Amino acid sequence: MGQITVEICCGSYYDALEAAAGGAERIELNSALALGGLTPSMAELLLVKRETPLKVIAMARPRGAGFCYGVSDFKQMFFDCQMMMGHGADGIAFGCLKADGTIDLSQTELMVKAIREKGGEAVFHRAFDCVKNPFEAAEQLVSLGVDRILTSGLKSKAPDGWQMLKELQDRFGDRIEILAGSGINAGNAKELTEKTGIAQVHSSCKDWIVDPTTVGEEVSYSYADSQHAACFEAVARDKVAELLSSVR
Repeated sequence: MGQITVEICCGSYYDALEAAAGGAERIELNSALALGGLTPSMAELLLVKRETPLKVIAMARPRGAGFCYGVSDFKQMFFDCQMMMGHGADGIAFGCLKADGTIDLSQTELMVKAIREKGGEAVFHRAFDCVKNPFEAAEQLVSLGVDRILTSGLKSKAPDGWQMLKELQDRFGDRIEILAGSGINAGNAKELTEKTGIAQVHSSCKDWIVDPTTVGEEVSYSYADSQHAACFEAVARDKVAELLSSVR
């Protein structure tokens, strides 16, 4: 196996700066990571591309919850995709499913075409982990020209889904890139790549930062557990460097 590619999941311009400082070369750029990642702002994308050398895969996801999109949701998602590709994104991460847990072929085809028109990479994100038949889904994504699948092997955390990840790599790795993500850190990344044969990992490398205005006497804007009630999560450059060191 050659050098392992490490992608850092970023939820802000600050996160991207930390990822770059830690030695990352590629990121997935989002907003609202507490919701699983939504479309980043245009300012966020432009600042990251202007001020870092990072390869940026931008998230196109208009709302939280699942990935079955009606006409208005998809219209916004498609326009976001076009806008971000037109303003420097190197690729788009997206996922479109039907209500029955199968790939929405028509929406996916439109997204891939829009990304390809600007020379970008099409990445089907962890919506893949909600499909009913992963092998049929992977075959369809190959046929539609998707470059990469981000997946945890249909488990909550990638280390628990290692057998599915290995099977996906064995069956499809010569036709589409498999990117393992969720629950990956410096302590388990090397073992996971060795067990599965996958050469790409996706990690958040987050730590907690205190914002003393999060919790007031009568109002709280906390989204974390009680230990970190006054905190927000952000990428930590030392964790990025540690992860990179662990797999190289």
